[in-house]
Amino acid sequence: MTLQRKNLVRLHAATGMAAAAVIAVFWTSTVIVESFGSETAVATVKTAIAWAMLLLVPLIATAGISGARLAGADPKGAALAKQRRMKVIGVNGLCVLLPSAIFLALRANAGVFDGLFVTVQGLELTAGALNLTLMAANARDGFRLSGRLRTAAPARR
Repeated sequence: MTLQRKNLVRLHAATGMAAAAVIAVFWTSTVIVESFGSETAVATVKTAIAWAMLLLVPLIATAGISGARLAGADPKGAALAKQRRMKVIGVNGLCVLLPSAIFLALRANAGVFDGLFVTVQGLELTAGALNLTLMAANARDGFRLSGRLRTAAPARR
């Protein structure tokens, strides 16, 4: 493996794991503050999440671009599966999570915690859980592609 490819692998792994960690922090913070926090605390967390999108979007984009470069022009097998999942992650992030984060931050800061807020919050939590699940599958396949995780042998009967 060339030094350039090795660095690209490191960049891909680091940005993918960092993006998943950020989403996990968003998700966990939301559940905790919605369960135990005041309206002021909810507004603070929702605002922080909206601003942190400035970090998350480039992380996901970098992971996607570096993964596409690593997979090459004609990906197959696990690399193709990772690319397909990444497309869902990206669309989910840009079309559901980003607008939801902004909407919820604006609503929370205005003190409006109505049924629409709760509905969008549920959508955001569901979309975040989906992205985390897809990212975990991508990490697993990445470990398999790198040889760091072996595929289990079929069970004998």
